[in-house]
Amino acid sequence: MTTAPRTNPLSYLTDQLNDLKAKGTHFKLRVLADEQAPVCTFDGKKVINLASNNYLGLTTHPKLREAALAATRTYGVGSGAVRTIAGTMKIHMELEEKIARFKNVAACVVFQSGFAANAGTVSAILGQDDFIISDALNHASIIDGARLSKAKILVFEHKNISQADEKLARVKNEPGKKLLITDGVFSMDGDIAPLPALCDLAEKYGAIMMVDDAHASGVLGRHGCGTVDHFKMHGRVDIQVGTLSKAIGALGGYVCGPRELIDFLYHRARPFLFSTSHPPSVAATCIAAFEVLESEPERMESLWQNTRFWKKELALLGFDIGGRTTPASETPITPIIVGDGKLTMDFSRELFKEGVLGTGIAFPTVPEGKARIRTIMTATHTKEQLEQALEVLGKVGRRMAILPN
Repeated sequence: MTTAPRTNPLSYLTDQLNDLKAKGTHFKLRVLADEQAPVCTFDGKKVINLASNNYLGLTTHPKLREAALAATRTYGVGSGAVRTIAGTMKIHMELEEKIARFKNVAACVVFQSGFAANAGTVSAILGQDDFIISDALNHASIIDGARLSKAKILVFEHKNISQADEKLARVKNEPGKKLLITDGVFSMDGDIAPLPALCDLAEKYGAIMMVDDAHASGVLGRHGCGTVDHFKMHGRVDIQVGTLSKAIGALGGYVCGPRELIDFLYHRARPFLFSTSHPPSVAATCIAAFEVLESEPERMESLWQNTRFWKKELALLGFDIGGRTTPASETPITPIIVGDGKLTMDFSRELFKEGVLGTGIAFPTVPEGKARIRTIMTATHTKEQLEQALEVLGKVGRRMAILPN
C-alpha cells in the first residue's frame, strides 16, 4: 500500500522567510570566534564592534575570569536542580545579597535572564482583574509578561506623562491593582524614562511603580546603580529589574524590592520555579562584577567620555542619531536612523565588508520607517578605533546616499 507524500505542515514558515528575503530584512547570525571585545572576529573577519552590550568591558576582566575559574574548581560546573528543589547554592544567596546592598533595597531574586525576570514578575504579581499602564516603547519582555498576567493593558504614548495620568485616572475607581511600568533606558533609542514624574503618578493613584533598568545598570547612577539612583528616587520605586548580561558582563536578570515581594516570587514566578539555577561560575562572576563597579569608577568615566565623543562626531558627519523623527538618545546607545528597512540592512552589510560591525535593526523590533543601525559605546573602545569606525561610516554612508556627498 502506498501513501501520499506527507505535506509539510511548516511550509508557511518558508513563505514568511521568503517574504523577509524579498523585503531585504532577512539576516543570518554572525558568529564570534574570539572574545567579546572592541575589536573581534565575526565570520572570520576582524571588525570594530559597535554592537555589543558589554558597556564596561567586563566580559574579559581578569577578576571576573578568576572568580569563574575558582567557583568551578570549588563547586563544579552546574547546580543540578531548580532553586526550590536542590539548586539553591550558597553562592546564589551571596549574589542576591550583594545585589540588594548595591541597589539599596531589602531583597533580591536572580532569574536566568532579564527577559525571564520581567515576564516572570509581571505575570506572577497581577491577574485578570488588575491593570497595567505601560509605556508604548517598553521592552518585549514587559509586553509578554503583561499578556501572560491576563491583566487589562493600557498603553500610553512614549514618555507622555499627561496621557499616563489619563489612563490611571480612567481606572482609579476600578477594583484591582494598578501597575505603572517603564524601561529605565529605552533599548532602541537610548533615551531615559521620566522617572520622577512617573513616581509622582504612581503615588497619586496608589499604583505599583516598576522600572526595568537593564540598560541603565552599570551606566547611570553612582557606580552604575541605575535610574533610581540617577534621579534619587530611592524608596519611591517598588520593583526594580536589572540584568546581569549587559554591563555586568555575564548572564541573568534580577528583581529587587521589598522582602515580601522577593519571597512571593520565590513561590510564584514560573521562570524561577521551573528553570535550573545558574552555574556557580556565573554567580561568582556576577559577584566579582559588582565589586569592580564599586572599585573601578574610571570604567564608567571612560564609557561616558567615549559616548560624548561618538555622538558629537556622528552628528558632525550628518547622520540622524535621534531627535529628528525619534526620541533623542541620552545614553551610550546611539541609533543611526536610516528609515527604510532594506537600505538599513544593506548599509549594515556594507559596513561589515569595510571592517565595522553595526547591526541593522528593522521592523518588527522597531516601527516601519524607523529602521536603524544601533551603535553602543563601551569603556574599552580606544579613540583610534572610534575614529576608524567613523571614517568607514562616513565613506559608506556617502556611497549609499544615506549622507550627502
